Amino acid sequence: MPTETRTIEVGGLERRYVLHVPSGYAGTGTGPGRAPVPLVLMFHGAMGTAQAAIKTTGWIEKAEQEGFLVAFPEGTRPDPDKPPLLDNPQTWNDGSGRTPAAQRGVDDVEFVRVLLDALQEEFTVDGRRVYATGFSNGGSFVFRLGVELAERFAAIAPVAGVLWLKGVQLKEPVSLIYFIGREDPLVPLQGGRVRLPSGLVVEMPPVHESIERWAELLGCPGRPKLSFPQRGVRLYTCGPCRGGAELEAYIVEGLGHVWPGGPTLLPEVVVGPSRSPIRATDRIWAFFERHPKPVRGG
Repeated sequence: MPTETRTIEVGGLERRYVLHVPSGYAGTGTGPGRAPVPLVLMFHGAMGTAQAAIKTTGWIEKAEQEGFLVAFPEGTRPDPDKPPLLDNPQTWNDGSGRTPAAQRGVDDVEFVRVLLDALQEEFTVDGRRVYATGFSNGGSFVFRLGVELAERFAAIAPVAGVLWLKGVQLKEPVSLIYFIGREDPLVPLQGGRVRLPSGLVVEMPPVHESIERWAELLGCPGRPKLSFPQRGVRLYTCGPCRGGAELEAYIVEGLGHVWPGGPTLLPEVVVGPSRSPIRATDRIWAFFERHPKPVRGG
């Protein structure tokens, strides 16, 4: 089936998303060959678009190989009549209060809730295998979704984002796989003051705080364990945690603010080096496959 752009109305706003249905999808219903399929939502970064996320991550190719639905939601712009440019960035309300979407009070969580309802009504989606991943501002938003829609997502995969929300709890355990480049100039490992491409200066928290806080939310035993699965890659793991959930966090040596294994659409002078020894999309999907939502009451 073709990849198509769709719209839905949420909170008085027309919201857009790109949907890819794998060619092997057998349709709705419960007959032979119509087993429920997983659903992955992929959220672009600030100043990004669904098409940019498609080009840089390879999620459509992975969906075709593995037979799952993948949707690429679009954030909002200050001026919806103008294209997403540096002075009209398309962003998500990630809980930081710093993005144009946050400053305008856009309810992106409700957008995702409505989108999930619509897709699960139209398609035979396995409710135990619904996942979210995102890059940069989209990765930070995925952290927020993991908290506020914990009952909907089995696992999340933020890439180069941080958990901005404070004083929160998880209603249900949500497994986490995380990626960050060691040379990321926009989300530095140690945190600190960062000037974004838009010119905005923000104070970024240390990345380890987001990982450790999620481990605490999951009730993981002890501190994360460090391993080196291959040259140039550090992996921190926790688990099994509450409800059998797990946490994996990858630090990729020599990588900047780039989706690991994908091309960058911005110059390296802005985002840092783009070469990576691993492909995040492959590892994220393998993690998602291992982490369906536990059966309630099971």
